[in-house]
Amino acid sequence: MKLSTSFKERKSLGQDVFEYLKNAIIDQTIEPGSRLVESKIAEMLGISRTPLREALHKLEREEWIEKTPSGGFQVVNLTRQDIEETFGVRSALEAYAARLAAENYREEALIPLEKKMLEYQKCLEKEANDKLQTINTEFHDLLYALSRNPKLVKMINQLRAQISRFRQIILKQDEYAHESNEDHVRMLDAIKKRDGDAVEKLVREHLIKGKHAVLSQLSDEEKEEKSA
Repeated sequence: MKLSTSFKERKSLGQDVFEYLKNAIIDQTIEPGSRLVESKIAEMLGISRTPLREALHKLEREEWIEKTPSGGFQVVNLTRQDIEETFGVRSALEAYAARLAAENYREEALIPLEKKMLEYQKCLEKEANDKLQTINTEFHDLLYALSRNPKLVKMINQLRAQISRFRQIILKQDEYAHESNEDHVRMLDAIKKRDGDAVEKLVREHLIKGKHAVLSQLSDEEKEEKSA
């Protein structure tokens, strides 16, 4: 675990530290299973223990970390059940959002989606993979917005942190990073044709690929632990 930043004492410090640590867990700067040592983190961030403890307790409530038998905290490991449940919910919500997008989109709203796909493709060609997750997330946000269903978008966004964690894993794998863009091209084509059935099917298949990528990494990590 390597963290580097500085914080100033202010009223929102606990929240700022919470967001910082959560993002570090999402992008695996702090890896699953890592033990969090208060004294070391406080020293690295240049803060007192009080805002750090506030952040840690919030991370625990939101199930990013858990208490250890020794009394400290460690990052929660991903389990097959977590992965299956999250992708199951995503499939239901996002496939429905894509169907609504095909039925309700306005022509001018497709332009930003097309620009995002081109931006993603250029990053693939330049091997600027560090930018892929951000662009991918922006593409999906634009796609959900086409549904013109704020309640549905809000429900999807409640899973944003977990989705980001999985995207980080998926897009580090070159094969899936390229397939993701190809899937997006097919989705957008189906939306343009206002083919709700087709785009709903494409989204479900897209998410199944992503789930398999995450499960594959989990299996690899388990094998490494056994052989260590």
